[in-house]
Amino acid sequence: MEPNELPENPVASRRTVVIGALGAVVATSLPSVTLAGIGSQCDEHSVRSRQMAIACFIRYQIDPSQRDAFKTYAANWGRIIPRGGGHLIGYFLPHEGTNDVAWGLVAFDSLAAYEAYRARLRTDPQARENFELAQSKRLILREERTFVEVVDGTFGVPPARASK
Repeated sequence: MEPNELPENPVASRRTVVIGALGAVVATSLPSVTLAGIGSQCDEHSVRSRQMAIACFIRYQIDPSQRDAFKTYAANWGRIIPRGGGHLIGYFLPHEGTNDVAWGLVAFDSLAAYEAYRARLRTDPQARENFELAQSKRLILREERTFVEVVDGTFGVPPARASK
């Protein structure tokens, strides 16, 4: 596919829309950054972009009857991921529409930081318990990971004016 071509696959198109929507959530979820000592030419969203070089976008196909179990699984990661070195942006359950797709979004400084994080998870007892929870309950039917990077000047840009 050429760089400017749109995918003909409706699933790929929907995935692109979802990733874009989650990007908006990401932009509002990071804590504010103190600019003292950074320099007058840096603004907050460019500082945020440097903090998150890549994000791991995880798409889960879940058993809809296991929604509450997945919610517990995701909440557990809320304690484990930051301790392991990832910046947890959030986990998202379906609200309307498709009832079997959930997402997780975790940021890292680099792929090397992600690999170090994965190594730490392998030795973390709570992380291993959480993996075992998902396997024993069979709540995750399929899992896909995509790594995305921030396009300079597009991350954390506030609206030009407040909506009424």
